[in-house]
Amino acid sequence: MAQFADIFSNRPVLADGAMGTVLYARGIFINRCYDELNLSDPNLILSIHEEYLQAGAEILETNTFGANRFRLTRHGLASKVAEINAAGVKVARQAVDHLLEKQAGTAYVAGSIGPLGVRLEPLGKIGLDEARAAFAEQIRALADAGVDLLIIETMPALNEAREALLAAEETAPDLPVLVMVTVDDESNCLDGSSPQQAAALLTEWGADAIGVNCSTGPSTVLTAIEAMRSATTLPLAAMPNAGMPRAIEGRNIYLCSPEYMASFARKAIAAGAQIVGGCCGTTPNHIRAMRSAMRAIDAQARVADGGKHAEISTETPPAPLGQRSQIGSLIEQGGFVTLVEIVPPKGIDCSKEIEGARLLAQLGVHAINVPDSPRASARMSAQSLCIQIQQQTGIETILHYTCRDRNVLSIQSDLLGASSIGLKNILCLTGDPPKLGNYPDATAVFDVDAIGLVNIVRRLNHGLDIGSNSIAASTNFTIGVAANPGVPDIEHELRRFAYKVEAGAEYAITQPVFDLRLLEEFLNRIESFRIPVIAGIWPLTSLRNAEFMKNDLRVSMPEEIMLRMAQVTTPDAARKEGILIAQEMLEAVRPMVQGVQVSAPFGRYIAAAEVIASVLPQSASVTE
Repeated sequence: MAQFADIFSNRPVLADGAMGTVLYARGIFINRCYDELNLSDPNLILSIHEEYLQAGAEILETNTFGANRFRLTRHGLASKVAEINAAGVKVARQAVDHLLEKQAGTAYVAGSIGPLGVRLEPLGKIGLDEARAAFAEQIRALADAGVDLLIIETMPALNEAREALLAAEETAPDLPVLVMVTVDDESNCLDGSSPQQAAALLTEWGADAIGVNCSTGPSTVLTAIEAMRSATTLPLAAMPNAGMPRAIEGRNIYLCSPEYMASFARKAIAAGAQIVGGCCGTTPNHIRAMRSAMRAIDAQARVADGGKHAEISTETPPAPLGQRSQIGSLIEQGGFVTLVEIVPPKGIDCSKEIEGARLLAQLGVHAINVPDSPRASARMSAQSLCIQIQQQTGIETILHYTCRDRNVLSIQSDLLGASSIGLKNILCLTGDPPKLGNYPDATAVFDVDAIGLVNIVRRLNHGLDIGSNSIAASTNFTIGVAANPGVPDIEHELRRFAYKVEAGAEYAITQPVFDLRLLEEFLNRIESFRIPVIAGIWPLTSLRNAEFMKNDLRVSMPEEIMLRMAQVTTPDAARKEGILIAQEMLEAVRPMVQGVQVSAPFGRYIAAAEVIASVLPQSASVTE
């Protein structure tokens, strides 16, 4: 039997990404048989294949993941197994031929074979012999049509993987076979087998290469690959989903950024993977970013071997954290950071905000934090207000920057511009979907999420754009991220926070804290990947304000605080009680965190100053 080394030598190889994700994005409903599009709309499939080839893929999987007898029966297409598979190979080969003609490039066509979609004995009524026959029928069609290799993927159980592998050995013994399982949150196969057990058995059963695809995202796949490496000498493949999907405006959106997938590719290769690619949620943009990362690895390897290094873009490391901004200096020296949030106005007059910033600067507040169209509302740009505050008051600002409204081109342009005009601190946020704001019909972009944005800023800090092209200087930003200790799905929040830290975050600002227990728990849970944390403090203005925070913004609000706000009888008394609660919270969190950010609800900057007075210079007076 041929070995993978016969085709790919010993260098890392890039496979393509998802087919179904791109088809869905192009308006093909999920109730369609995507495999049948090989027959009814081959040009659509061809265009997607060509996009992946242009992005740098070297292995092109046929659009035949579900083209087996059992899955096709659901669409009344059981009689077209051979026809659909052959058409899938034909269109993929056509894309590869176009690449050869236009760019003298080459790629390999891999026959994609997914699980049968039925339960096998002993848990189901389908016999192992029936399963093997169904796999053999599909594999025969792929082999007859001329694939270069077979990829048996997303196998939920080892018994099904074995039947597919046996069918390949019997039907197409001369084709290399890659077998990939899918794993759960614990990086185990869905039948309970460990990655080591899967690797050992698949090696024993005769696979040419093995690996993991789909699953819950890059982190679990990487863990499984690392475990497999200890149990086999076969080439390994890693092709994860782009994270777990999130429901945004009625659609499942995978928010792992291209930059994060590029980071995954580097780690997977370092862990021993020879083949990397993507599964659900990955697009040509993700594959393009992974290709850039692999080129960098290849170039660095050539330099290590004494080769030429003209292809390596020159990095310009950022200045030490303490030299980039006052916030960076305070964080590096272990000082206690004081911030106040000033929301941009809805019009063009920002005189009130400027005067508020001037007052706070006089009182000794370290920096002003400026949100970016919070709650998806239309306001003066945060960048504009930041620079006006700095120019007219001298106090440093922190620019909130969201991914909601910008693609990766405008993100880089904005950040380069922000650095050039003297903004030094960036808080990287995904951003609220437009549906939450006053313009629900506005469209969102979300090319990347907060994790991807941190990666972009980190690269700019090293003098490189996302294509690894030199920008000649470091942007020297201090990189902040958000954290929400009170979110219902705390495990998801912790995973994302760890990714943000890994991507390059240097400090974090929390959502408003009212429940001290949740903050303590969060800080304990992040101990192994701790960065300086600045606690959000919000002085409540009324019971209605507390109810809004609890019910609309889903902020954890203890009943004790609700009761205290309910007992006051006048608006003035409610504001005083809110300030008192905020002062108590500040004193409680002070030993645990590295600073506080106090909000100024409804533009009441004096209220924010009253809350923060205990940690301001003793000479400062709130009444100034």
